[in-house]
Amino acid sequence: MQESFELKAERRSDAGKGASRRLRHAGKVPGIIYGGGSDPQMIALDHNDLIKHLEHEAFYSHVLTVDFGSVQESVVLKDLQRHPARPVVMHIDLQRVRADEKIRMHVPLHFENEASAPGVKQGGQVSHHLTEVVVSCLPKDLPEYIAVDMSRMGFGEALHLSQLPLPAGVELVDLAHGDDALVVSVHTARVEQEEGASPAGGETPAA
Repeated sequence: MQESFELKAERRSDAGKGASRRLRHAGKVPGIIYGGGSDPQMIALDHNDLIKHLEHEAFYSHVLTVDFGSVQESVVLKDLQRHPARPVVMHIDLQRVRADEKIRMHVPLHFENEASAPGVKQGGQVSHHLTEVVVSCLPKDLPEYIAVDMSRMGFGEALHLSQLPLPAGVELVDLAHGDDALVVSVHTARVEQEEGASPAGGETPAA
């Protein structure tokens, strides 16, 4: 069953650093909703509620519901500003979505059957060249993640963007622009240095 996320929000009209500071002291997160053919709207969200949502990977690649009480809006997360030293969200940017307009979103890659890949079973080393991709699709087609099946990958083999199975209605932005980037590869593990050899290839210094 697909996840769903609802954010209780308040509209606000006060702007500036002072207003944002007061909101944070009150346990709120200042933010803004924009796009969708409507004017930008400054909002405030409950900080603790938002933190709970942010613990879910799916929150970052889902269509979210912002609830103003009498009105709801569909949005996606576009930017998040965190405090550099404390577990505090400083600001959030949300973009409205419309059912008939495509959106671009970063979607995580889930690497499946990695341990059972033939190349890995034979001692191969896996390199993940990408951990997420940018997709373009209608809001209803937005995937939570894209699965990368590694069950048949052997030594010296690699998967590119063009080899990823995509849900109906979803396209990869980089691939559409002609960039068939490398996603994951299996290669021979690096040979350990011989015992007694220094990093420079000389003798091991005496103790």
